[in-house]
Amino acid sequence: MSQEQAAGEKNFAPTEKRKKDAANNGDVLRSKELATASAMMVGGAWLLWAGSWLLESLRTALSVGLTWERADLVNFDPSGAMMALLASILPPVMVLGVAVITSSIISQMGFGTGVWVNKNLTFKGSRLNPLNGIKRMFGPNGLIEMIKGLGKVLLLGVIAWAWGSSHYHGFASLGRGNLSEQLAFAWDSLISLIFSLGAGLFLIALIDVPVQMFRRNKRLMMSLQEVRDETKESEGSPEQKGAIRDRQRKMAAGALAPAMKEAQFVVTNPTHFSVALCYDPAKADAPILVAKGRDDKALAIRDLAGEYDLPVLEFPQLARALFFTTQERQVIRHELYASVAALLAFVLQLKRGETPQKPKIEVPVELHFDADGTPSIRHP
Repeated sequence: MSQEQAAGEKNFAPTEKRKKDAANNGDVLRSKELATASAMMVGGAWLLWAGSWLLESLRTALSVGLTWERADLVNFDPSGAMMALLASILPPVMVLGVAVITSSIISQMGFGTGVWVNKNLTFKGSRLNPLNGIKRMFGPNGLIEMIKGLGKVLLLGVIAWAWGSSHYHGFASLGRGNLSEQLAFAWDSLISLIFSLGAGLFLIALIDVPVQMFRRNKRLMMSLQEVRDETKESEGSPEQKGAIRDRQRKMAAGALAPAMKEAQFVVTNPTHFSVALCYDPAKADAPILVAKGRDDKALAIRDLAGEYDLPVLEFPQLARALFFTTQERQVIRHELYASVAALLAFVLQLKRGETPQKPKIEVPVELHFDADGTPSIRHP
């Protein structure tokens, strides 16, 4: 297998960015079975709790529709009668509808990303393409949906048969007893049927949810090239990273400028660490570290040294020793007096226009540090 083929195979799990981008484009986890089951359970619970309200509204509507007075016939107003009927029926029906719709939305948002995706409501011409419909019907997804549909029909059919068997004698006796008792039996039976079918749909949803998660994960699988491109995009191009570093260096240089005006020379590592030093007998008996930094801040110190015409001396071990043992605005460690004094004499010779040889600097072995600040010799 060639490297190009391996890079094109989608065998890498989707990243969080991939999932987030897919969700923003409308590809979120959805389960119709979960939404239907939630709607049925909420509807059944509402009927069980507020069914008397609905029944009373229906009774009022029936009474209004079947009774009238002479004035109603003389001043016949069908629109007014219709509005009266709607006024008595619509409130409980609308509350039921809002409860069912809300439960469906919450179940899908909770199952998906937890956010509303407006793109799922926009018109998509591809949905009207008959070829796409045929592919969905006869492709792998169509086969899965057919199996789910058959399983749903079989399970709900068994539940309905079991429910009907348990209520057979009650239905057979309808018409021979008290009317109110028969209506109560029919109402209770309807609610029990809704809960039974809702429980069956929840059982189907428990199977459908992991299936939908697997299918979406499979759909969002990434190739090696896609992973590389995403990593490059998240990290930014070299130009972008360079621009960011330049801005950081400029910001650091602005903060360092007052201290660097006091410095007499800079010791570097050569680029990872930089320390700026000065010696003024009127202020202290030993050299003072006026500024220090690593990485971008170290480069900013070097840039300011160039602007202020300060010597930049590359002594990696000494630069690290000064960086890790001395804070800004503090006198250097006494173990480093001799080394820094040699550099100071060298700098003074340069300022007098002489061309001295670069001094050999010896740093005590107990002050040797690596780039992470770990001493080469650890004391017990």
